[in-house]
Amino acid sequence: MPDPSLQTIFDRLSRDLARDTLIQTTTDELRQSMNADRVVLYYFYYEWAGRVTFESLSDRKFSILGASGPDGCFNGEYAKLYEHGRVRAIPDIEIEPIQPCHRDLLRELQVKANLVVPILTDRGLWGLLAAHHCQATYEWSPAEIAAMQAAANHLAVVPSIRDF
Repeated sequence: MPDPSLQTIFDRLSRDLARDTLIQTTTDELRQSMNADRVVLYYFYYEWAGRVTFESLSDRKFSILGASGPDGCFNGEYAKLYEHGRVRAIPDIEIEPIQPCHRDLLRELQVKANLVVPILTDRGLWGLLAAHHCQATYEWSPAEIAAMQAAANHLAVVPSIRDF
């Protein structure tokens, strides 16, 4: 009979691997269907502090894995909007009325067009799913926005995310 503590470790690793595979598959499928340069999952590990933990790329030059936003740019005010289901589709970051720190961050990340949807669990805002066009501006279609929302909603009910 296996050691119960060892079995617990194996069970957790299996859950985590299944979650990670699902997230990677989801970001890959979204990026391909939208022909985006990048789709990422931004996970909040502490109150409004987080980082990009998964990405799907059209080209490795667009990688931002591990990136985190500048301190204070994403604050409680923005978090509250996303906690209430805000979806933000920006076709051109240069003409959109956004905060300077947000525009600077998007420029630094090579973003020309940005689509962000929240991943909401019973515990609140768990993360953000974001799609980026980096080579040109882009008008997000209602179908693309709906696909991102559906993917975020699906991820939110996965037990290893929901119960995290």
